[in-house]
Amino acid sequence: MKLEGKTALLTGATGGLGRAIAKALAEKGVSVIVTSRKADELTSLVASLPGEGHRTIVADLGVDGAAEQLVADAGDVDVLVANAGLPGTGTLDSFSEEEISRALRVNLEAPMRISRELVPSMLERGEGHLVYVASLAGKAPSPRSAVYNATKFGLRGFALGLRCDLDGSGVGSSIVSPGFVREAGMFADAGGKAPAGLGTTSPEAVAAAVVRAIERDKHEIAVAPRRQRALAHLGLATPAIAIRAAGGKAGRKAADQLASGQTHKR
Repeated sequence: MKLEGKTALLTGATGGLGRAIAKALAEKGVSVIVTSRKADELTSLVASLPGEGHRTIVADLGVDGAAEQLVADAGDVDVLVANAGLPGTGTLDSFSEEEISRALRVNLEAPMRISRELVPSMLERGEGHLVYVASLAGKAPSPRSAVYNATKFGLRGFALGLRCDLDGSGVGSSIVSPGFVREAGMFADAGGKAPAGLGTTSPEAVAAAVVRAIERDKHEIAVAPRRQRALAHLGLATPAIAIRAAGGKAGRKAADQLASGQTHKR
């Protein structure tokens, strides 16, 4: 799909990944509708983007009905980049009922609902693309991440299943799965460090993958160093091995650090 002159709706736009994605799309000649809960940061983001036609919509996707209202406010769009996400780290018993519901709604239900509203008009035009920013946590389990794993496994399954339904229609569905991201993402937000020896990727690399997924109609792109990608694929095929590997002392320490730094952001 050629991006120049198109309009994209980007959720979770004010985080580190969201800002990089917004810039990458704008540099391709896309008019970007950026959305998050943070009005001032959205305004600042739009002012920093190259090109014209960008605008903001303040929305809290954790609120019932917000996904549908967002689509109504956005109007016709050619591309969806579902990037909004909440941390779902910590032991299951540390979550309140409300926190579980909110994580599921923002990370999984909202992208599904937004897509449900957008797909009919895309099908009518015979063109469009939907990108879901998931995580390698959607392929392999990790400690203190049962809720987060659930949302990302679910999002990956939804994106790939939707692609089956859209096959041959001119509308694409892609999943972009980052590994550990430096200067943005879970560990950066929590003030922690990614596990040693696995490497990291950059927000710009994730943004480039989003653009590539749209332009080349990719099924799935994993954005991480080779070792991380290999371990995630192994974890998907043989979860018993992944659970044993992730359950070591170093893995639990990193997971505990991440969870403690994210509890207040649920």
